Amino acid sequence: MVCAGINPPAMNALADFLAAERGLSVEEYLTPIIDIVEVSPRYIGPPLPPDTDIWGVRRRVVSYGSGSYNEIADYPLAASGGIPDLDAHRWPDPDWFDYDGLPGVIDAALAGTDKCVMVGNGNIFETSWYMRGFEQMLMDVMAEEELVHRIMDRVARFYIQFFTRVLEAAPGQVDLIFTADDIGDQRGLLMPLEKWERLLKPYHRRLNEAIHHFGAKVIYHTDGSVMQAVDGLIDMGVDVLQALQFSADNMDPAALKRAAGHRLCFEGGISVQTTLPFGGPEEVAGEVRDRIDVLGKEGGYILGPSHWIQAGTPPANIVAMFDTAMEYYPFRHG
Repeated sequence: MVCAGINPPAMNALADFLAAERGLSVEEYLTPIIDIVEVSPRYIGPPLPPDTDIWGVRRRVVSYGSGSYNEIADYPLAASGGIPDLDAHRWPDPDWFDYDGLPGVIDAALAGTDKCVMVGNGNIFETSWYMRGFEQMLMDVMAEEELVHRIMDRVARFYIQFFTRVLEAAPGQVDLIFTADDIGDQRGLLMPLEKWERLLKPYHRRLNEAIHHFGAKVIYHTDGSVMQAVDGLIDMGVDVLQALQFSADNMDPAALKRAAGHRLCFEGGISVQTTLPFGGPEEVAGEVRDRIDVLGKEGGYILGPSHWIQAGTPPANIVAMFDTAMEYYPFRHG
């Protein structure tokens, strides 16, 4: 299987390259390659303020030249004085989504194919700090554990109800539920392992148990150096670990496969920090073959980039990643 995220400037460059070199559109090129389709129930809740999500987080467009990101402009719980203030916040309601229409959405997305269907996005810790502020939440982790629990419990209860409704509405049609929480940076975990085990892990365990009840699998995204937490991620019910940032400290594909390959599937691993933006097509092809040889041995690997492919990535490198995967995968037999 192959999946990928490509940001708009890189996608535009890829479109120009494919049109000039192969006479193909991006859709014509990628549709036979990408094996995962993402769907979601339609929002039918109350009108939201401009640029504001269901959690009350407001964002603004920040340009980086050739493109832009929607960065957080307002953390609605940043000024919270403590637990009593949480009741005043407007928390989202799972009833704000059209679950009855989801089977039709899935049928349209599949268009007669048998691709993997994925629904997202259960990011409990990230949703919590989006409301509280990243630095403030990390300080809360160290000094205000009860407040952290109260916020994340509300977030977890929403996601459990949301995904339960999704899976009830489309029985047997959803293969993967995308969950996430970046718990690592380039050097290691964002917090001591015992803090993660006590404060974050129990909420994802509850969510994953609800998902597994319906027979769906859990894919979990985290950036950074997270080898220290792999056993805990497995214990909390993760089936697929994404996005495999092997340029981070102590992240080695062979070591990860030895330690967890019999218990986890993997997705990602083609570097968006080094190889894709700064290598050449042959280097990209070599990394793809290496990842398939190591992570895909005896199965259990979904090839893809280690995060969204960024602006400035040579389109020839993007094509080299996909072409090599399609040429190499069919001949791998363990």
